[in-house]
Amino acid sequence: MKRRLTLFAALVVLVFAPALLAQPPQPPAGGLPDLVGALKATPGCLGVEAARTMGGKQVIFAWFENKQAVLNWYYSEGHQNLVKTLASGGTPGRKPLADIADDSGPILAIASLTMGDKPQVAGVQLPVSQIAIELYAPLPGGLAAGGRFAPSTVKVKGLVEIPLAK
Repeated sequence: MKRRLTLFAALVVLVFAPALLAQPPQPPAGGLPDLVGALKATPGCLGVEAARTMGGKQVIFAWFENKQAVLNWYYSEGHQNLVKTLASGGTPGRKPLADIADDSGPILAIASLTMGDKPQVAGVQLPVSQIAIELYAPLPGGLAAGGRFAPSTVKVKGLVEIPLAK
């Protein structure tokens, strides 16, 4: 019996340790603005989540209604000020979201960065070893039992949603 309890305890630690160790992302030093709040206030933003991965990446997930909603954020005063504060060298020289259809559906923007001891990414003044902004769109299908990661306002064709039994 003692061996079974020990194995059970080890299994619980193995399964839940990543969640217990994960801390909410801390803003980098220097008093950055409230990104999550600014994103949520953007017209067409459907929801925002922040996380820290086991590998140390700080991540923001922001769901937008469509291309125009992403552009609302991109051209917002908050985003433009953030770019000016963190990056040197100005604009990338291309039109944002040029390859995305104007009638696109929902878009998930994932911004991730990994802090470092000194700036390591060309043109970025933050002490980071990695920074990325990636865009994704939901595929049809999937299953959600008792809730979803994406906000319920993100419409996904063919998603099966199962409420939890009461």
